[in-house]
Amino acid sequence: MYSKLVQRCFDDCVNDFTTKSLHSKEEGCVMRCVDKYLKGSERLGQRFQEQNAAMMQGQMPGR
Repeated sequence: MYSKLVQRCFDDCVNDFTTKSLHSKEEGCVMRCVDKYLKGSERLGQRFQEQNAAMMQGQMPGR
């Protein structure tokens, strides 16, 4: 998960390779990207737990 997060946010946010440090625009983009990715992963985990609990009770969602 960590490697995928790093690769995705780097590819989306880092465009200028003339310096070894990030520009403020790139740094802001990385922070938003990481936050969005982690929140999405957290929500996905919650939904998985909800679906698993429903299946364990014999309920099928949407039926």
